[in-house]
Amino acid sequence: MSDSPEIRKGLVGVVADRTAVSQVNVETNSLLYRGYPVQELASMCSFEDVVHLLWNGDLPSAEERERALALERTHRDLGDRLMGVIERLPDSAHPMDVLRTAVSVLGGEDPTAWTADPDEIREKALVLIAKVPAVVAYIQRHRRGLPIVPPREDLGYAANFLWMTCGEEPDEVVRKAFDVSMTLYAEHSFNASTFTARVVTSTLSDYYSGVVAAIGALKGPLHGGANEAVMRTFDEIGSAANVGAWLDEALGRKRKIMGFGHRVYKRGDSRVPTMKAALDTLVAHAERPDIAELYDALEAEFVARKGIYPNLDYPSGPAYHLMGFDTELFTPIFVASRIAGWTAHIQEQLADNALIRPLSAYDGVGERHIPGYVASADAVAAATRQEEMAG
Repeated sequence: MSDSPEIRKGLVGVVADRTAVSQVNVETNSLLYRGYPVQELASMCSFEDVVHLLWNGDLPSAEERERALALERTHRDLGDRLMGVIERLPDSAHPMDVLRTAVSVLGGEDPTAWTADPDEIREKALVLIAKVPAVVAYIQRHRRGLPIVPPREDLGYAANFLWMTCGEEPDEVVRKAFDVSMTLYAEHSFNASTFTARVVTSTLSDYYSGVVAAIGALKGPLHGGANEAVMRTFDEIGSAANVGAWLDEALGRKRKIMGFGHRVYKRGDSRVPTMKAALDTLVAHAERPDIAELYDALEAEFVARKGIYPNLDYPSGPAYHLMGFDTELFTPIFVASRIAGWTAHIQEQLADNALIRPLSAYDGVGERHIPGYVASADAVAAATRQEEMAG
């Protein structure tokens, strides 16, 4: 029997800890937030209610809802100092870099950033929930050369997000589709960015550091960005009539087709039907049957050839496009939603913390010495004492 340790590259199959935040029910193929199927939450609850559920373990009472809504609405403005930092970033800065910087600034301004009190962490997280939409809206409008649209306290979260970004109050079908997408993206167990947030939190670093690190992880194209890639794929293909030839070339070059497949779901992503239904309402609202035709054609062709089904990013990409968001903003929108899940896991990590510090198997060069090196007398004495203690 070999003494070599088993290496699980990427920690595949490793159960790192327990969580009560979410799970995938294999029997029903449903993603559950605190026990509730996410499709039910997306249909029956607002994103604000889902945030409360993830942070507190249950859906809010009427009083809890009103208190949280009132607090969130008072924090929507970026403020002069944060706006000044954002404005000094180069126009070429990646939207995720702008967002990461904004969160870091908010952490630097917070004199109680180091707190581990769950109530205080939830309040800080609610501030982020309120301000991230303003950052996303600023990025899009600045890139388009448009004036900044101030937030409105009379609008709900989704409607205000769209108002600040697009400069007009959204139709109900658009607002509802966006709210659904935010709920579907809010949480997904120990994914790369969530685990990153938990690792940073396990060192007893502050809340903002965990979120900043998670944003950095989500920026990577193997984790976030797939919905952006889907829209770029649609732009590249052009129309449903071009799908077959495009896929021939793409698969021939062994290109990875983003928006399909998932490490957790083997029978298809349980979130897709809900988001696809929302996309269908947007297609009808915008009178864009061409997008639906392209969507259906690529899905049918890819599934037929590879047997791999769409994930949430596949319908959300064209949905965000129809809502009026620039493609580069799709992953920052993901951040705006996933702050809810990251915060729930940061709280959970702190409640029963253990430093996350895995081992590694060394396979490099064995011990060797620089020619002419002579150890000092103190070093020799220390080594001798260590050997005697070990003996």
